[in-house]
Amino acid sequence: MTTKSLHSLLLAPLLAQAALVLLVNPALLPAQDGTAGSPTSMVITVEPRHGKIVPAIEKEDLVVFQSREKRPTQSLSSLDGSPTQLLLLIDDSARETLGGQLGAIENFIRSLAPNTQVAIAYMRSGTDYYTQQFTSDHAAAAATVRLPLGTGGADVNPYDSIAEAIKRWPLTPDVVRRQVMMIGSGIEGLGGGLSGDNPYVNTGIEAAQKAGVTVYAIYTPAAGHAGHSYWRSTWGQNFLAQIADETGGESYNIMLGSPVDLTPFFNEYLEAQKHQYLLTFVAKTEHKPGLQPVKVDVKEKNASIAAPARVVVQ
Repeated sequence: MTTKSLHSLLLAPLLAQAALVLLVNPALLPAQDGTAGSPTSMVITVEPRHGKIVPAIEKEDLVVFQSREKRPTQSLSSLDGSPTQLLLLIDDSARETLGGQLGAIENFIRSLAPNTQVAIAYMRSGTDYYTQQFTSDHAAAAATVRLPLGTGGADVNPYDSIAEAIKRWPLTPDVVRRQVMMIGSGIEGLGGGLSGDNPYVNTGIEAAQKAGVTVYAIYTPAAGHAGHSYWRSTWGQNFLAQIADETGGESYNIMLGSPVDLTPFFNEYLEAQKHQYLLTFVAKTEHKPGLQPVKVDVKEKNASIAAPARVVVQ
């Protein structure tokens, strides 16, 4: 037997084993550009960089980075009109001034698209009290909106309330967009610290990122002593902005005062729904599945992208 024949004989089992590995684990197959990885999806929102006109985009317009490493974009599909679940979370410690906005909240619920299921719950001491589970009957859901209790201290940890709601969220196969509209002060009263690394706030952010839930937040002052504290209220707004930004959503406020009318905020949310996409990119696989940092940029367009700061990579 020649040396060449011997090498071929020894190499054949190794080639067969490698082919078997690729068949068993499709994530290791190369993408169209030759880059191996795992297809990973996230909901993004396109916003105008200047002015009010939102440009149309294609997947070629986007650049995705995972831990600063550029990754190939696989597909981009519009979510305008797609099935959606929206959970409206209202802080039970909200100041009585929110009572003047109940009509705006009810009108917003009734204006939701027919294929949007809505649920209503009140956040109190780290848990949630539902007045309406997910339903497509928007008129019935609107009828369950009530005045907050206005109890100081009920806002002990609204971020645990979000994590708890996501944990119990019913899974519906055809629903791509799952969103939270959080109305409250954002104050975290358990003493996790006034910084961008508050463990309680991070719990809510991580729960939303793992579940692919986008969080929107509207600031309204809290009742009780905490609601009169400038620094607590300021950090409450910071926390609301943080959870919205890191999940791909948006936060709304008029400084530290009570909103005169929530309707403009609701209108901005509804407009954003028209410019959302499901973006799939080829993520670099890790030794252990989990959250990985991502960033999405847009090229040569009058646009910016709101996207989650981390996504789950298998």
